[in-house]
Amino acid sequence: MSDQTEGELSRRRRLLVLVICCASVVVVVMDISIVNVALPTIRSDLHASVSGLQWTVDAYTLVLASFLVLAGSTADRVGRRRIFQVGLAVFGLGSLLCGLAPSIGWLIVARVLQAAGGTMLNPVAMAIVATTFPDPSERARAIGVFGSMSGLALALGPILGGALVDGLGWYAIFWVNVPIVIAAIVCTALFVPESRAPRARRFDPIGQVLMILVLGSVVYAIIESKGLGWTSPAILGLLAVAVISALGLLAYEPRRADPLLELRLFRSVPFSAAILMAIFALCGFGAFLFVTTQYLQDVRGMSALAAGLSLLPVGALIVVLAPLAGRLVGARGPRLPLMVAGAALALGGGVSIGLAPATPLPAVLAAYLLFGVFLGTVNPPITNTAVSGMPRSMAGVATSLASAGRQTGTTLGVAISGTIVGSSFASGGTAFTDAEHGVWWLVAGLGVGILVLGLVSTGSRALGTAGRAAALFEEVDRGAARRTAPLGDQPETRTSAAEA
Repeated sequence: MSDQTEGELSRRRRLLVLVICCASVVVVVMDISIVNVALPTIRSDLHASVSGLQWTVDAYTLVLASFLVLAGSTADRVGRRRIFQVGLAVFGLGSLLCGLAPSIGWLIVARVLQAAGGTMLNPVAMAIVATTFPDPSERARAIGVFGSMSGLALALGPILGGALVDGLGWYAIFWVNVPIVIAAIVCTALFVPESRAPRARRFDPIGQVLMILVLGSVVYAIIESKGLGWTSPAILGLLAVAVISALGLLAYEPRRADPLLELRLFRSVPFSAAILMAIFALCGFGAFLFVTTQYLQDVRGMSALAAGLSLLPVGALIVVLAPLAGRLVGARGPRLPLMVAGAALALGGGVSIGLAPATPLPAVLAAYLLFGVFLGTVNPPITNTAVSGMPRSMAGVATSLASAGRQTGTTLGVAISGTIVGSSFASGGTAFTDAEHGVWWLVAGLGVGILVLGLVSTGSRALGTAGRAAALFEEVDRGAARRTAPLGDQPETRTSAAEA
């Protein structure tokens, strides 16, 4: 089967497919944030260092960022349902092993396995949803519901995690995935139709290796810089590897017919801005989650459940604002939601600079409301901006790269914020809140960056670049169609024999 479902699925079955796909995105994205609230307990039980805690989060998001595009193209080639089921099984096995980990090293390895399964779920689930709903308006609503699950899962992770850590222990935050995954595997076999792309993108092993080297080297250098020093040979060597690999991507990828990193997309200013905004947005939110859960538990002495419940305003605002932002983007474009999101993140970072160990809890929760406004309004316009003006053939690649940008941002947010607060974890109190100031200045700056990029990417000149990029891809698609079509099906030309 190609990009269309076998016959016309009943409405009930289409909704079941949507529920199954939403369940997959919830468990994968929630595992980015659910672990944050368990970090103090993990540090105590497994005697982990600060860099160990950073890798517990970043090993997961780094693998997601590195392999999202590969997983999507593989599913297009061998079958989306098949890859989706494999991803569920690998994710479930990784979750089980996380809960059994006897040391921080084994936990990090299990997180890598868990993330390897996660890469086969989100982009593939999005493609399944898109092909299950053939009607454009119905498809738009389904994708809107699917997209809103990411923000909701990211914010609700600490709440569920807090309840599980206090009630059962930190290992329960991983084991809770196992029954969900088993149910999803069974339901996928029963209800999800198989589908493939009419023309799958070819595997790009060199591009994949270069992307892993870029992301891995940068993140490793940031995390380990606190202990080794920025001028140490190891850190300088890692940064050199990152630079050389990035230059290799720029030189190699344009030569491939189906590159892993489609550099021509970046000729569109809205697309380029969307990738940067995705990185900025999730870098800010990743840093917020990483330091906030430590602040609430280690500095204010809250239980894991109380810390999770303190983030309830964030989740509530996402539930309310994400659908409204989506409708506003559809009616008036992405500029206003991006302005609101950027301003809220900048204000949230600025206000959080004043947080101290004895700051009244209502004031703390009021600051967190700004982060809820930010995350509730930022995702719909970023996705819209990424695919703005793109032909349908490139929409999947564009959204996959935007998702990779989000995971890269989360990875960098945890790496940078953990490096900034560093040894203050052990000191606690005012030492930690003083060290946090650097994190909040970073977050405020990222908010300003989203404001600027939101203005630049939604102007008439920027939209013109998107139109020219789309025309380029449409011409490439027409050329590919002419080369692969049978001789009798070749499009007619108006050039006569005499003119030739």
